[in-house]
Amino acid sequence: MEYSYPLSTDWTTEEMVDVVRFFEVVEMAYEKGVKREIVMERYKSFKKVVPSQAEEKTICRDFEQASSYVPYRVVKLAKELADGQIVKMK
Repeated sequence: MEYSYPLSTDWTTEEMVDVVRFFEVVEMAYEKGVKREIVMERYKSFKKVVPSQAEEKTICRDFEQASSYVPYRVVKLAKELADGQIVKMK
């Protein structure tokens, strides 16, 4: 699919990389599955860049509209699973 990630020009290059890596793990969860701990690690890095709940909702909604992947569902499932389990969206 061709779409762009919702990024802020206020972020450093490193912060942009962290946000993109989080969205990539969301894509992996939908496309082939990914270990729970990888999702949580990348979500933790994402939250360092986007600590505000309101901003997180806005960015994730923008990503969902562009990609049809729902970051909230991926993180919710990852939180319910144990380490070593695979996050695979249906």
